[in-house]
Amino acid sequence: MKNYKEIERRLLEFLSKEQVTTNETVRQLHGQDESYHAPALPDIVVFPHTAEEVSKILKIANEYEVPVTPFGAGSSLEGHVIPYEGGISIDFNEMNKILEIDPESFIVRVQPGVRRLQLNKELKKYGLFFSVDPGADATLGGMAATNASGTTAVKYGVMRDQVLDLEVVLANGDIIHTGSKARKSSSGLHLNGLFVGSEGTLGCITELTLKVYGIPEFEVSGRAVFKSTHDAVRAVTALKQAGIPIGRVEFVDAESIHVVNKYSETDYAEAPTLFLEFQGNEAGLQSDIEFATEVLKDFDCEDIQFEKDTAARNTLWHARHHLAYAYKHAFPGRKLMTTDVCVPISELANSIDYARSLLKELKIHGGLLGHVGDGNYHACIMIDLSNEDEVDRAKRFNELIVTDAIKRGGTCTGEHGVGVGKKIYQEMEHKNALQVMRAIKQALDPKGILNPGKLL
Repeated sequence: MKNYKEIERRLLEFLSKEQVTTNETVRQLHGQDESYHAPALPDIVVFPHTAEEVSKILKIANEYEVPVTPFGAGSSLEGHVIPYEGGISIDFNEMNKILEIDPESFIVRVQPGVRRLQLNKELKKYGLFFSVDPGADATLGGMAATNASGTTAVKYGVMRDQVLDLEVVLANGDIIHTGSKARKSSSGLHLNGLFVGSEGTLGCITELTLKVYGIPEFEVSGRAVFKSTHDAVRAVTALKQAGIPIGRVEFVDAESIHVVNKYSETDYAEAPTLFLEFQGNEAGLQSDIEFATEVLKDFDCEDIQFEKDTAARNTLWHARHHLAYAYKHAFPGRKLMTTDVCVPISELANSIDYARSLLKELKIHGGLLGHVGDGNYHACIMIDLSNEDEVDRAKRFNELIVTDAIKRGGTCTGEHGVGVGKKIYQEMEHKNALQVMRAIKQALDPKGILNPGKLL
């Protein structure tokens, strides 16, 4: 039994009373995320302001062998921030300063609690933007911890591609940097890649140096409606093979379009649909759109609508980004379970067809959507947690599409991360390499205090 009164006293030696709490309401807020996974409360919640404070917190936790769970926006989908072994929840929301913007180098340096929309609002003054777009207004520290991506990954890459340097506090309290401000390096092991996606199991991120990009001169969005899911997904492959530069390309199935129309008060055709975006200069865009239209029509595209008006484009992407909330609204009393697999693009059409057949076979309420430009798709499943049979069918569905994805040369998660929800698939996917990962974890966190029970 840990002596949390003693630990609280030690924490209050360098943190203010406002930075340390055992209030049950606050603990409850830090015992859940947006997933269907069961909640669990931390014993103490702390709100550090500096890396030095995080270092002292971890030194105390390491001394008392107390679990530590980093917490950002709480928008994760696989139970990453739920402290199943109790302990200390470190909330990084008060470490929310934009420390540096270097527009000439296309670099920003931020604390981990900075939100995605907060950063882009500031960057807009310089004609810049941060590209990773997961939908939720997540913290950048949390996005790095899960290697988040989203709708723009097809053009700009995922979170790991944007990180130049991290400041990380290790389990023993040591503070390290994993890179530099240089755009590339051949020096040393690639620690950026190690810590991005480690889900708080190897260290706590206290600062990030990130790439940013110039805001495109023009953007045109569009909807392409198809007779079948298979045709829509095959059309994306053809667009990429043709070398057409796509800013975003998202697939939304007919069932999801129906939910979108009810929630967003749109009147989109309720059929398999691609949401597209093209970016660049005006003359080049017109050429890209004409070429893309020809390609899409080769796959029985029934209707193509392009929008240059900002308001119309915002409506389209608002509908896509808020699809999860649309499902929650459409099925009151049920909990959203969002799956997340990624396969080679050549396997994507067959993989999505398989997922659709499973939804029908298992009689599950839900729809399919995803970032099909990079082979990543999701199922939004609405389940009644009080119905044991329904929960079992949902878990069976998840197991089957994950197994299918791995057999096709893919992965159990393209962007949501492992957390507790995908932990059972790690050995299937990584085989002997999982032992290497566990050896790294043991070397960096020998007492196992960092987000225990997650990832590995």
